[in-house]
Amino acid sequence: MSDTNALDALIQALRRLPGVGVKSAQRMAFHLLQHDRPGAQLLAQALHEASAHVHHCERCHTFTEAQVCATCEDVRRDRSQLCVVETPADQSAMERTGAYKGLYFVLMGKLSPLDGVGPNDLGLKKLFERACDGVVQEVILATNFTAEGEATAYVIAEGLKTRGLRPTRLARGVPVGSELEYVDLGTIAHALVDRR
Repeated sequence: MSDTNALDALIQALRRLPGVGVKSAQRMAFHLLQHDRPGAQLLAQALHEASAHVHHCERCHTFTEAQVCATCEDVRRDRSQLCVVETPADQSAMERTGAYKGLYFVLMGKLSPLDGVGPNDLGLKKLFERACDGVVQEVILATNFTAEGEATAYVIAEGLKTRGLRPTRLARGVPVGSELEYVDLGTIAHALVDRR
């Protein structure tokens, strides 16, 4: 493989990252090769190790190196609550709040018929089995407030209701510290509907 082909292959590999276009990928590649060769080696090794050792938790689907992740193993977690999120990044955001002490189910996506993602692709059967284990009493739907996230929450809610469970949904509303005149109208409308 010639140097040009190796450089092109690196740029194309970096373009696979979300939000990275040709110019950004070129800047990253040139920076790593020109100014940070040890960083490039570290990045390559970390990617190799992660792809070889990180897989899905058999209970909640988040990323872990063990069969069961540390959150699922933690006996201090409230096992009566199960929070459904789209991605491990969403789970991480929930954890950073410090407000939630229950367990999770990570969908690893959202329903998107245009992209060919249906209920079976998200492991909804496994979610319903887990939610109906006799321990879980509340399923909190924390999918994103996008069209796909709302559709995903609706399908899950309907599936849970047919199994005798009453799911809850994250509230939507005005962000803390914001002024109403600067908040978009959709957010204000949802805040009015979800008021308490």
